[in-house]
Amino acid sequence: MDVAKVAISIDKDTLNRLDRLVKNQVFPSRSRAIQEAVEEQLKRLEHRLLAQECAKLDPAAEKTMAEEGLSEDLAQWPRY
Repeated sequence: MDVAKVAISIDKDTLNRLDRLVKNQVFPSRSRAIQEAVEEQLKRLEHRLLAQECAKLDPAAEKTMAEEGLSEDLAQWPRY
């Protein structure tokens, strides 16, 4: 895995909570805990954005486009 070092500022209470998780071996290190938290948050954000875009779609229009595409695909197949 290709990694880069970054510096962050973090609230002391949050850091204490993080350190307790590391001490209790929930995470092997602060770095790993923060990396996993950032990855999880990014996944949630991306999922939410995708859901918002999907909500904008018109199901009837999508069905029509899919059926038109299927018709075109079938027309290209040889008939036996």
